[in-house]
Amino acid sequence: MTETNQPTLEPAIVVIFGITGDLSKRKLLPALYHLFKDSLLDEHTIILGVTRREISVSQLLGEVELCINETDGICDPSVVANMKSRMQMLQLDITKDDEYDRLLIELNKIEDKQGLCMNRLYYLSIPPQVTGTIVTLLGKHGLNKSCQHGVASTRLLIEKPFGYDLHSSEELIEIISKQFSEKQIFRIDHYLAKETVQNIITFRFNNIFEKIWDNKHISHIIITASETIGIEGRAIFYEQVGALRDIIQSHLLQLLAVTTLNIPENLTSSSLHAAKLKLLDSIKPVPAEQVYNLAIRGQYKSYRSEVNNPGSNVETFAAIQLEISSDRWQGVPILLRTGKALAEKVTEVRIVFKPEHRDAPANVLIFRLQPREGIELDLQAKRPGFDLEVQTTPMGLTYKQAFDDNGHPDAYERVLVDAVRGDHTLFSTSLEVLAAWRIVDPIIAKWSTNSSQLFYYDNGSSGPKEADLLSEKMA
Repeated sequence: MTETNQPTLEPAIVVIFGITGDLSKRKLLPALYHLFKDSLLDEHTIILGVTRREISVSQLLGEVELCINETDGICDPSVVANMKSRMQMLQLDITKDDEYDRLLIELNKIEDKQGLCMNRLYYLSIPPQVTGTIVTLLGKHGLNKSCQHGVASTRLLIEKPFGYDLHSSEELIEIISKQFSEKQIFRIDHYLAKETVQNIITFRFNNIFEKIWDNKHISHIIITASETIGIEGRAIFYEQVGALRDIIQSHLLQLLAVTTLNIPENLTSSSLHAAKLKLLDSIKPVPAEQVYNLAIRGQYKSYRSEVNNPGSNVETFAAIQLEISSDRWQGVPILLRTGKALAEKVTEVRIVFKPEHRDAPANVLIFRLQPREGIELDLQAKRPGFDLEVQTTPMGLTYKQAFDDNGHPDAYERVLVDAVRGDHTLFSTSLEVLAAWRIVDPIIAKWSTNSSQLFYYDNGSSGPKEADLLSEKMA
């Protein structure tokens, strides 16, 4: 990463609730290591880990594959030493009211020692059911206010899911809004922080493609997020959430919005959020009588034994067909699909253009988020020879080939940097969250009344065959 790409960050105390949890170990701590390595954090930055466990910084980092994002997987000892010197642990029961006075005292001590006013970031890497309690207690004890030595910013970072349905999301938003302003809240969607997603809008500035970015030229859009792994021990979480809430509501609808929004004249954070919200509000919810035709759910066959619940109806696969009711996109079918324990690991946005005539193959533009991040354009070209034979020929770039392997930040590095500097561009607003719930709520309600419409599929397959009909109808 070159020096010109480095943002200037203010001193901050990053308070991580649940620092010994899975997300922190897999994503946050490796991201922080890389930020320390690249000297992106202010030299006064302190990481304060909050946990019920009695554990030292050295013990915690000994449990983490800290340098998983490095090309060689090897840590720089001097960076690890610097990171350790900037980390502290606080054993605290996050559900007890009086414990938050101890947290406030600890934050004030840190500022006294540093001798300056520091931004305060509360990263809630915790089960979603305790989010409301923690936010309320933070506000009750004055932890939603600025530092003690002057004026700085206090920010709240929240991991998905943002509620369980539209009603619970509205309740959670109300609880949080009583303690923190919308300007202070950062709802994390690590998909939006990926370089390829950010490049979708940049790519659309290309005059060639923006002119054909509409229903006159595009046949259909397919957005996929598939995993070869199952739930990987996350039984409690997944039994409460399922694939539709976990990925489609939280991530794929945001990807759809970025792909299809009308690009504003200026790319300020507020303008982009307004454009995304307008797009989400224009998506037609699936009518109740069409749910079983346009929304397919499945479950891989070993799931019930993994969660030790022989009667579980939680979906590990979901595919829904939507349509946008705007002049630009009217009539273009859109398929969002996600699943666990599938044959292929891939996250991509696939734009299929209308062929010149009925029998001609289509040109396809693919934004690939993982693996092999990049952009690919599948064009029809004549094969060498005397006869006019056409074949699909891929053209494109991968980040690995086009840029330095370490030339772009990991999604969680970007999340942390943007939160420290107060940039909301790659985070979801409360209105966007509610708009996404309005789209999927009718499907959730219908699915909850009929367990017979859950289709089973083999581990390592392409998913339930019933879902293939949705994509076949679009082709």
